[in-house]
Amino acid sequence: MIRSAFVELYKGLGLLKTYSSLNIVAFSKILKKFDKVACQTASASYLKTVKRTHFISPDKVVRLMDEVESIFTKHFASNDRKKAMKFLKPQVQKGSHMVTFFVGLCTGCFVSLFCVYAILAHLCGIFSPNTEPAYMEAVYPVFSVFALLSLHLFMYGCNLYMWKATRINHNFIFEFSPSTALKHRDAFLMCTVFMTAVVGSMVVHLLLRAAGFFPGNVDAIPGILLLFFIALLICPLDIFYRPTRFCFIRVIRNIVCSPFYKVLLVDFFMADQLTSQIPLLRHLETTGCHILSRVFKTHHPETCHSGRLYMEITYISSFLPYFWRALQCIRRWFDDNDVAHLANMGKYVSAMVAAGARVTYGRQDNNIMFVIVIITSVMATIYQLYWDFVKDWGFLNPNSRNAWLRDDLVLKNKSIYYMSMALNVVLRVTWTETVMHFKVGPVQTKLLEFLLASLEVIRRGHWNFYRLGNEHLNNVGHYRAVKTVPLPFRDADLDN
Repeated sequence: MIRSAFVELYKGLGLLKTYSSLNIVAFSKILKKFDKVACQTASASYLKTVKRTHFISPDKVVRLMDEVESIFTKHFASNDRKKAMKFLKPQVQKGSHMVTFFVGLCTGCFVSLFCVYAILAHLCGIFSPNTEPAYMEAVYPVFSVFALLSLHLFMYGCNLYMWKATRINHNFIFEFSPSTALKHRDAFLMCTVFMTAVVGSMVVHLLLRAAGFFPGNVDAIPGILLLFFIALLICPLDIFYRPTRFCFIRVIRNIVCSPFYKVLLVDFFMADQLTSQIPLLRHLETTGCHILSRVFKTHHPETCHSGRLYMEITYISSFLPYFWRALQCIRRWFDDNDVAHLANMGKYVSAMVAAGARVTYGRQDNNIMFVIVIITSVMATIYQLYWDFVKDWGFLNPNSRNAWLRDDLVLKNKSIYYMSMALNVVLRVTWTETVMHFKVGPVQTKLLEFLLASLEVIRRGHWNFYRLGNEHLNNVGHYRAVKTVPLPFRDADLDN
C-alpha cells in the first residue's frame, strides 16, 4: 500500500511539473500574440514577473520528485535505481504489428477451413434426411454458441475501432485501465482464433465420421472444445488477455449477483449484451444437457429437446438476462433514488412477458396465444424503441437544431443517424418470424434461427456505438473528466 502511494505521489508530481511548464509556454505565446496585435514590446517585462511566481517555477516540485526517487530506491528497490524507475516511470508499450499479422493469418485459415467444411459436408451428405436430425441436435448448438460469440466479438471490435476514430473515450466511460484495455485488433484476433478453432473442429468431426468412428464418441468433440475454452477463460496464467478475461468474469459475477453489488456502467452495458444473446444461452442449455446425458447417463438425450424439464429451462434462459437487468435497475433506483430507473425496469419486465408468451406460443399454437403474443410483443417493442431513441441514444428532441436528433452529434453526416434509426426499427421487429411458422425443413429452421440470432447481435453492436456516443457527449456537456478522486491505494494494489 505504501509503495503504491509513493508511485501515485510521483505521478502527481510529474503532472504538476508538466502543468508548470505548460503555464510558462502558454503565457509566452499569449504575450507574443499581444505584442503582435498591439504593436508593443511588453512581453519581456511581463514574463519577468510571471517567472517569479510559484506556479511557474518547478524547482520545489523537482526537489520533491528527487526525494521520492531516493526514498523509493532505498526502501522498495534495494538501492537499485533502475529497478525503482521501472515502477515510478513505467515504459509505455509500443504498438506491434504481430496482432495484425495473426488476425490476417487466422482469417485466411478460417476461410480456407470453411470452404473445406462445405465441400466435406456436401460429399458426406451430412444434411441428408437420414443424418441431419442427429447432427443438428448434437453438433449444431455448440458450434452456434461459438459462432454467435465470435460475431459479438467482431461487432465489439468494430465498436472499438469506431469509438477510437470518433474520439469517444470508452476507456474512461467503462473505467478500464488504458494499459490493459482491449484494442480493436485484439478483439478481431480473439474472434478469428475462435472461428478458426471452431471450423477446424467441424472439419475434424466430419473426417472422423466419414472414417467410420463411432458417432457417439465423435459427437463429443464439440463438447470438448467448449470445455477447453471454459478452462481457458478461468485459467490463472498470464496468457491470452488475462486482465480482460478476469474483468469479464468479474462483470458476469456482478450481473448474476446484481442486487448485492453497486451497478456500474460496464455492468449494465454487459447485461444489455446478454439480452441479445438469449439464443446462445438456449444452445448452452442444450449442450450442457447432452454432455450430462452422455457422461452421467442420467437421462436420454431426447429430453434435451422436449419434455417438461426442457420447457422449464427454456423459460428460465429466456427470462434470466431481462431479470438480471431489471434487478440492476432496482439497485440503481435504490442507490440514486431516480424514478427513471424504475421506468427502465418496466422495459425489461415487458420484454420478459413478451418472451414468455412467444415461448408458450411455440408449444401451444392457438388463436388466444397468438393474440397474446402480438399484444405483448408490440407493446414491448414500442417501449424498447422509445427507450433506444430517447434515453439511450438521446434522439427525438423536437427542439434540437438537428431535426429530431440532438444538438451535439459525433458524426458529421446526419443522414447516417436517420438510417440507423430505421435499421434499429427493422431489427427490433424480427420477432415476427416466430409467429409466422414458416413450413421449412429442420435444417432450414435451424439456419433461420441462427440468422435471426445473428441479426440481433448485429443490432446490439449497432446500438452500442450510439449508446456510448450519447454517454460521451453527456460527459463532455457536464465537463466530467474523472468519475471520482479516491485515494490511490486500492486500485494500484489491484493492478499489481
